[in-house]
Amino acid sequence: MHCPYCRHGDSRVLDSRVVEDGTAIRRRRECAACERRFTTIEQTQLVVVKRSGVVEPFNRAKVITGVRKACKGRPVNDDQLAHLAQQVEETLRASGQAEVPADEVGVAILGPLRDLDEVAYLRFASVYRQFESLADFESEITQLRERVNQRAAAEAAELTT
Repeated sequence: MHCPYCRHGDSRVLDSRVVEDGTAIRRRRECAACERRFTTIEQTQLVVVKRSGVVEPFNRAKVITGVRKACKGRPVNDDQLAHLAQQVEETLRASGQAEVPADEVGVAILGPLRDLDEVAYLRFASVYRQFESLADFESEITQLRERVNQRAAAEAAELTT
């Protein structure tokens, strides 16, 4: 780490703290040459590997843009989209991989989107999973209905206990 004041290449760490929910480390440093102090923040970078092999940094804005298209005309606001993008990033970081295939980003989007809006989920899934026929839609709708019925049964069981 170069000193921002004198550009000397050696510094010692005085203090380290975990910040941003454990995704970064804040270090207080002192330059060995000029003895001035400065702070650095070290953060792991999550990257996405596209099908073409191109590697690019994960970008929440791209998640929001893609999901916003599926949510067009639906009662979903920007705060909900931002929260969904945060959930996706947290899921990907929790996988422990520094490089995530683009397909896994799509999979990470599907769960939170299904909980947010079922119609938007169907729109997104139809493109992501490349639905080719009405049967693909029917199968996905059947799975959604089963999930809703299971959730309703679980809620009813909670109320009776």
